[in-house]
Amino acid sequence: MLDVGKWPVFALLPPEELRLIRQACVFGSAANEALYVTVNDEVFALGTNCSGCLGLGDLQSTIEPRRIDVLCGKKIVSLSYGTGPHVVIATADGEVFAWGHNGYSQLGNGTTNHGLTPALVSTNLLSKRVTEVACGSHHTIALTTDGEVYAWGYNNSGQVGSGSTANQPTPRRVSSCLQNKVVVNIACGQLCSMAVLDNGEIYGWGYNCNGQLGLGNNGNQQTPCRIAALQGVNIIQVACGYAHTLALTDEGFVYAWGANSYGQLGTGNKSNQALPTLINTDKERMVEVAACHTSHTSAAKTQSGQVLMWGQCRGQAVASPHLTHFSSTDDVFACFATPAVTWHLLSVDGDDYLTVAQSLKKEFDSPEISDLKFLVDGKCIHVHKALLKIRCEHFRALLNETDEDAIEIHQFSYLVYRAFLEYLYTDTINLPPEDAIGLLDLATFYRETRLKRLCQETIKRGISEENAITLLSAAVKYEARDLEEFCFKFCVNHLTAVTQTQAFADMDHDLLKNFISKASRYGAFKN
Repeated sequence: MLDVGKWPVFALLPPEELRLIRQACVFGSAANEALYVTVNDEVFALGTNCSGCLGLGDLQSTIEPRRIDVLCGKKIVSLSYGTGPHVVIATADGEVFAWGHNGYSQLGNGTTNHGLTPALVSTNLLSKRVTEVACGSHHTIALTTDGEVYAWGYNNSGQVGSGSTANQPTPRRVSSCLQNKVVVNIACGQLCSMAVLDNGEIYGWGYNCNGQLGLGNNGNQQTPCRIAALQGVNIIQVACGYAHTLALTDEGFVYAWGANSYGQLGTGNKSNQALPTLINTDKERMVEVAACHTSHTSAAKTQSGQVLMWGQCRGQAVASPHLTHFSSTDDVFACFATPAVTWHLLSVDGDDYLTVAQSLKKEFDSPEISDLKFLVDGKCIHVHKALLKIRCEHFRALLNETDEDAIEIHQFSYLVYRAFLEYLYTDTINLPPEDAIGLLDLATFYRETRLKRLCQETIKRGISEENAITLLSAAVKYEARDLEEFCFKFCVNHLTAVTQTQAFADMDHDLLKNFISKASRYGAFKN
């Protein structure tokens, strides 16, 4: 399960839908647009849909997820977005699809018409397999399996790398200094592009007025230029913010350069740097750097799993790397970036990884590795002694006194006892209110306070005019005072209908007497 709970755009999705998400991306000027991929390789979109960026074929906003049929089953391996916004993906087959804002031909289809549905980007790419895509504000670059870079779209500062400042309507290979070289990683700032080579060199081109190309000057570059200051340093990953750049070396060091008005370079001050500057990370080895072209926030992850952040963080300027409690750089952008978008495509491993809680739930009533079974109403329930001892004082005492591998239960029904054992594995109960009465009896008998409270909540949620007296009787029997009061008030508020039910007619004499006496004190029988 991919945890997307920190992004508000997903807040209205039901839990059963959230459990299916395997990839996700949040984007847009207010982080109000999202795409996600389910375990079944279905692709859905929701949000405000500016410029048709959801790829749904229209400009309608949607608070509920809608499926993007053309992308279902495509297996997305890379996704990026611009500020228009436009969205570009690469699939496992190496195809590129693009949609959304197209005022500068950033969709690569040769026009400036917005794209309302995902369309294959074909010019010069049909014979290529693209593995990675990156978007600036209104331009796009793509990396192929051959280590070639193609670029298209807005080019006012040379960010397409064509040697001119004319917009590029279709994909064009970025050659010049990259000719015969193998690129392994790409990234885009708002108006610049960066590429890391297989030999550890790093090149940049495009806008450079803040020094974000790391060349030691502030002049724009219309073709790729090697960052000479990093000669002899082996770069393995690059990430671009709005106007700053982060680079990770093979030894786990982080260099930063470019704009620094929010402290996003992590140098301890707010002065721009036109040359790469080594960041002090307290001798911790870094394994990932993170930045996004929509914000001035920076993050990095250490080899030990700690996450650092700096730059613009909820309006504050954090000028030096700050240790967080997060376990992922994604959380930094969800909680502190403005807008709170995702800096890359969120993904969960496709290896069916289960959390501890999910693993326990999966093994409940599974005979394969269980070491104990309960026999109830002639049916078996398979469990694990160790877990029962950990979770329940009753079983800790019982199982310490016996080494039986089968125990018969006569006091409770199969449905109730199974629900109790499942609760010990999952912390939840799944019973209709009438059956929850039996579980309330069990919880009282075993002195399981939390289970008793859960049963009461379940009963409250399921109360009706038909079952109100039955539930009231149960609450009195099991001394559940809060539940008794709740059921009593419900009966009084629906007195006419409740007194006409069969349960009221069959009510215990003493309970009926007490009910009438208490109801009269509440004024239930006044005209």
